[in-house]
Amino acid sequence: MSILGGDGFTLPVVTPVEVVDVHIEFTDSAKSAMKENMGGDESSHVLIISAQSGGCSGYLYDMKIAEDPDDSNFQRLDADGITVLVHNKDSPLLDGIRVDFKDTLMGGGFQIDNPNADRSCGCGQSFG
Repeated sequence: MSILGGDGFTLPVVTPVEVVDVHIEFTDSAKSAMKENMGGDESSHVLIISAQSGGCSGYLYDMKIAEDPDDSNFQRLDADGITVLVHNKDSPLLDGIRVDFKDTLMGGGFQIDNPNADRSCGCGQSFG
């Protein structure tokens, strides 16, 4: 097989991504937990919320604190002084979500309610 002959070589298919203006609701307990996890780094760090391929329903939620990437491909939201970023490619999947924080002995942590999800798994960590 040779690349010049085209055998065994394929290019990835690129599909256009719809970009929507993201609106996210954060409960008071979620905002409080976010501030606590930021540890005073709100001026240099951001919370990035994304949808990653995987899980039993198609996508997994991912939330991470990172240095501000200063990238125009992200939409910026303000949650009581904490900058939250959502990548444009994830905007249709994450628009309208509600982020809550539960502090319980079993299953505590951030919980996301997504009105866009057609299905979700029993653990609530993946959606489709």
